[in-house]
Amino acid sequence: MIDITMTITESMKVYKNKESKKPILKVISDQPVYETDIAMNLHTGTHIDFPKHMISDGKLSDAYNIDQFVGKCYVLDVTFLERRILKKDLTAINLKTYDFILFKTKNSFSDTFNPNYIYLSEEAAEYLSRYDLKGVGIDALGIEREQPGHPTHHLLLSKDILIYEGLYLKDVEEGVYEFIGLPTKIGSVEASPVRAILR
Repeated sequence: MIDITMTITESMKVYKNKESKKPILKVISDQPVYETDIAMNLHTGTHIDFPKHMISDGKLSDAYNIDQFVGKCYVLDVTFLERRILKKDLTAINLKTYDFILFKTKNSFSDTFNPNYIYLSEEAAEYLSRYDLKGVGIDALGIEREQPGHPTHHLLLSKDILIYEGLYLKDVEEGVYEFIGLPTKIGSVEASPVRAILR
Protein backbone atom coordinates (compact mmCIF):
# COMPACT_ATOMS: atom_id res chain seq x y z
CA MET A 1 0.00 0.00 0.00
CA ILE A 2 1.08 3.58 -0.69
CA ASP A 3 0.12 6.29 1.75
CA ILE A 4 -0.69 9.47 -0.20
CA THR A 5 -1.75 11.53 2.82
CA MET A 6 -0.05 14.69 4.05
CA THR A 7 1.17 14.50 7.65
CA ILE A 8 -0.65 16.90 9.96
CA THR A 9 1.79 19.09 11.88
CA GLU A 10 1.76 22.65 13.14
CA SER A 11 4.38 23.58 10.53
CA MET A 12 2.73 21.88 7.54
CA LYS A 13 2.09 23.51 4.18
CA VAL A 14 -1.34 25.19 4.15
CA TYR A 15 -3.48 26.96 1.56
CA LYS A 16 -2.22 30.49 0.79
CA ASN A 17 -0.04 30.22 3.93
CA LYS A 18 -3.04 31.27 6.01
CA GLU A 19 -2.38 31.10 9.74
CA SER A 20 -6.03 30.13 10.25
CA LYS A 21 -5.42 26.94 8.25
CA LYS A 22 -2.51 25.77 10.41
CA PRO A 23 -3.35 23.03 12.91
CA ILE A 24 -2.83 23.71 16.59
CA LEU A 25 -1.77 20.72 18.67
CA LYS A 26 -1.84 21.29 22.41
CA VAL A 27 -0.90 18.85 25.14
CA ILE A 28 -3.61 19.18 27.76
CA SER A 29 -2.40 16.50 30.14
CA ASP A 30 0.83 14.62 30.66
CA GLN A 31 0.04 12.94 34.02
CA PRO A 32 -1.32 10.41 34.79
CA VAL A 33 -2.20 10.08 31.10
CA TYR A 34 -0.93 11.92 28.05
CA GLU A 35 -3.58 13.73 25.98
CA THR A 36 -3.52 16.21 23.11
CA ASP A 37 -6.18 18.54 21.69
CA ILE A 38 -6.23 19.54 18.04
CA ALA A 39 -7.82 22.56 16.39
CA MET A 40 -7.87 22.40 12.61
CA ASN A 41 -9.80 23.73 9.64
CA LEU A 42 -11.49 20.88 7.77
CA HIS A 43 -9.85 21.97 4.50
CA THR A 44 -6.32 21.52 5.86
CA GLY A 45 -3.91 18.96 4.40
CA THR A 46 -5.34 15.95 2.58
CA HIS A 47 -9.09 16.43 2.60
CA ILE A 48 -12.32 15.91 0.71
CA ASP A 49 -14.77 18.57 -0.45
CA PHE A 50 -18.45 17.66 -0.37
CA PRO A 51 -20.98 19.58 -2.54
CA LYS A 52 -22.06 21.91 0.28
CA HIS A 53 -18.60 23.51 0.15
CA MET A 54 -19.60 25.39 -3.00
CA ILE A 55 -23.29 24.67 -3.60
CA SER A 56 -25.76 26.27 -1.19
CA ASP A 57 -28.17 23.33 -1.17
CA GLY A 58 -25.46 20.72 -1.77
CA LYS A 59 -25.00 17.46 0.08
CA LEU A 60 -23.09 17.23 3.36
CA SER A 61 -20.76 14.52 4.61
CA ASP A 62 -23.43 12.25 6.06
CA ALA A 63 -25.22 11.91 2.70
CA TYR A 64 -22.67 9.34 1.49
CA ASN A 65 -22.07 5.70 2.28
CA ILE A 66 -18.57 4.28 2.52
CA ASP A 67 -18.63 2.82 -1.00
CA GLN A 68 -18.36 6.36 -2.40
CA PHE A 69 -14.77 6.64 -1.14
CA VAL A 70 -13.29 3.42 -2.57
CA GLY A 71 -12.75 2.25 -6.14
CA LYS A 72 -10.61 1.78 -9.22
CA CYS A 73 -8.33 4.72 -9.86
CA TYR A 74 -6.03 6.10 -12.51
CA VAL A 75 -3.11 8.30 -11.47
CA LEU A 76 -2.21 10.60 -14.36
CA ASP A 77 1.29 12.08 -14.44
CA VAL A 78 1.08 15.62 -15.82
CA THR A 79 4.29 16.90 -14.25
CA PHE A 80 5.23 18.40 -17.63
CA LEU A 81 2.48 21.02 -17.33
CA GLU A 82 3.42 24.55 -16.29
CA ARG A 83 0.05 26.12 -15.51
CA ARG A 84 -3.13 24.04 -15.71
CA ILE A 85 -4.70 20.76 -16.78
CA LEU A 86 -6.75 21.03 -19.97
CA LYS A 87 -9.21 18.70 -21.71
CA LYS A 88 -6.55 17.64 -24.23
CA ASP A 89 -4.50 16.20 -21.35
CA LEU A 90 -7.33 13.78 -20.49
CA THR A 91 -8.68 12.42 -23.75
CA ALA A 92 -6.27 9.47 -24.00
CA ILE A 93 -7.71 7.91 -20.82
CA ASN A 94 -10.78 5.67 -20.98
CA LEU A 95 -12.57 7.36 -18.10
CA LYS A 96 -15.49 4.93 -18.32
CA THR A 97 -13.34 2.28 -16.65
CA TYR A 98 -12.43 4.26 -13.52
CA ASP A 99 -14.10 5.51 -10.36
CA PHE A 100 -11.40 8.06 -9.56
CA ILE A 101 -8.77 10.05 -11.40
CA LEU A 102 -5.87 11.63 -9.52
CA PHE A 103 -3.51 14.21 -10.98
CA LYS A 104 0.21 14.15 -10.21
CA THR A 105 1.66 17.55 -11.09
CA LYS A 106 4.72 19.65 -10.30
CA ASN A 107 2.90 20.48 -7.05
CA SER A 108 4.11 17.13 -5.69
CA PHE A 109 7.69 18.37 -5.56
CA SER A 110 7.16 21.49 -3.46
CA ASP A 111 7.20 21.43 0.33
CA THR A 112 5.96 25.01 0.54
CA PHE A 113 2.79 26.63 -0.77
CA ASN A 114 3.19 27.90 -4.33
CA PRO A 115 0.51 30.46 -5.25
CA ASN A 116 1.01 29.49 -8.90
CA TYR A 117 0.21 25.83 -8.34
CA ILE A 118 -0.97 23.64 -11.23
CA TYR A 119 -4.76 23.38 -11.25
CA LEU A 120 -7.67 21.70 -13.06
CA SER A 121 -9.20 24.03 -15.63
CA GLU A 122 -12.90 24.61 -16.15
CA GLU A 123 -12.81 22.92 -19.55
CA ALA A 124 -11.16 19.82 -18.08
CA ALA A 125 -13.69 19.72 -15.24
CA GLU A 126 -16.55 19.99 -17.75
CA TYR A 127 -15.10 17.02 -19.65
CA LEU A 128 -14.71 14.96 -16.47
CA SER A 129 -18.25 15.82 -15.37
CA ARG A 130 -19.61 13.83 -18.33
CA TYR A 131 -18.40 10.60 -16.75
CA ASP A 132 -19.72 8.56 -13.83
CA LEU A 133 -16.77 9.25 -11.53
CA LYS A 134 -16.86 9.06 -7.75
CA GLY A 135 -14.05 11.52 -7.25
CA VAL A 136 -11.25 13.63 -8.71
CA GLY A 137 -8.06 14.38 -6.79
CA ILE A 138 -5.01 16.60 -7.10
CA ASP A 139 -1.71 17.17 -5.31
CA ALA A 140 -2.48 20.84 -4.68
CA LEU A 141 -4.23 22.31 -1.66
CA GLY A 142 -6.85 23.66 -4.07
CA ILE A 143 -8.17 22.13 -7.28
CA GLU A 144 -8.50 25.48 -9.05
CA ARG A 145 -7.31 29.07 -9.02
CA GLU A 146 -7.72 32.24 -11.11
CA GLN A 147 -11.23 31.13 -12.14
CA PRO A 148 -13.97 33.52 -10.93
CA GLY A 149 -16.93 31.71 -9.42
CA HIS A 150 -15.03 28.45 -8.87
CA PRO A 151 -16.43 26.66 -11.95
CA THR A 152 -14.21 23.58 -11.53
CA HIS A 153 -15.68 22.96 -8.09
CA HIS A 154 -19.23 23.59 -9.28
CA LEU A 155 -18.99 21.38 -12.36
CA LEU A 156 -17.68 18.40 -10.40
CA LEU A 157 -19.64 18.74 -7.18
CA SER A 158 -22.94 19.35 -8.99
CA LYS A 159 -22.48 15.90 -10.56
CA ASP A 160 -21.67 14.32 -7.18
CA ILE A 161 -18.02 13.93 -8.16
CA LEU A 162 -16.23 14.53 -4.87
CA ILE A 163 -12.99 16.49 -4.78
CA TYR A 164 -9.81 15.36 -3.03
CA GLU A 165 -7.19 18.03 -2.42
CA GLY A 166 -3.76 17.89 -0.80
CA LEU A 167 -2.82 14.41 -2.02
CA TYR A 168 0.84 13.39 -1.67
CA LEU A 169 1.82 11.85 -5.00
CA LYS A 170 5.55 12.56 -5.17
CA ASP A 171 6.59 8.89 -5.17
CA VAL A 172 3.63 7.52 -7.14
CA GLU A 173 4.04 6.33 -10.72
CA GLU A 174 1.35 6.81 -13.35
CA GLY A 175 -0.99 3.85 -13.58
CA VAL A 176 -3.96 1.93 -12.29
CA TYR A 177 -4.57 1.47 -8.55
CA GLU A 178 -7.26 0.84 -6.02
CA PHE A 179 -7.97 4.12 -4.24
CA ILE A 180 -9.17 4.33 -0.64
CA GLY A 181 -9.93 7.87 0.52
CA LEU A 182 -11.90 7.63 3.73
CA PRO A 183 -13.03 10.89 5.34
CA THR A 184 -13.19 11.18 9.10
CA LYS A 185 -16.77 10.33 10.07
CA ILE A 186 -17.98 13.81 11.01
CA GLY A 187 -21.70 14.46 10.66
CA SER A 188 -23.15 17.26 8.51
CA VAL A 189 -20.01 19.08 7.37
CA GLU A 190 -18.85 20.35 3.97
CA ALA A 191 -15.35 18.85 4.15
CA SER A 192 -13.29 16.35 6.11
CA PRO A 193 -9.69 15.27 6.63
CA VAL A 194 -8.91 12.07 4.74
CA ARG A 195 -6.49 9.18 5.07
CA ALA A 196 -5.79 8.39 1.41
CA ILE A 197 -4.17 5.15 0.24
CA LEU A 198 -3.34 3.50 -3.08
CA ARG A 199 -2.79 -0.20 -3.56
